[in-house]
Amino acid sequence: MSKFAYLDELCATIAERQQADPATSHVAKLLKKGPKKVAKKVGEEAVEVAIASAMHDSTQIIYESADLLFHLMVLWRAHGIEPEIVMDELKRREGVSGIAEKASRTED
Repeated sequence: MSKFAYLDELCATIAERQQADPATSHVAKLLKKGPKKVAKKVGEEAVEVAIASAMHDSTQIIYESADLLFHLMVLWRAHGIEPEIVMDELKRREGVSGIAEKASRTED
């Protein structure tokens, strides 16, 4: 079994915990506070990954990356986004230069 299959399990757990008691579940507590609070947490975790990277601290990069990935998955749940949709977008971009992909986006 691929270690990435664990991400499916984690997404399922996050979905289940959405209905849990916010007093006993970090996921339920975050989701109850709404997408803005979850987005703030994702931002905090991303900054922590960047700081660990700047410090060349591989152990902290791994630890903070796990936090970031987890909270990103909670953010997807807050917006009703299934992980498969994100994976489909990654697949769509396969073989496309990052520069070309960015240039194809319309300006808002």
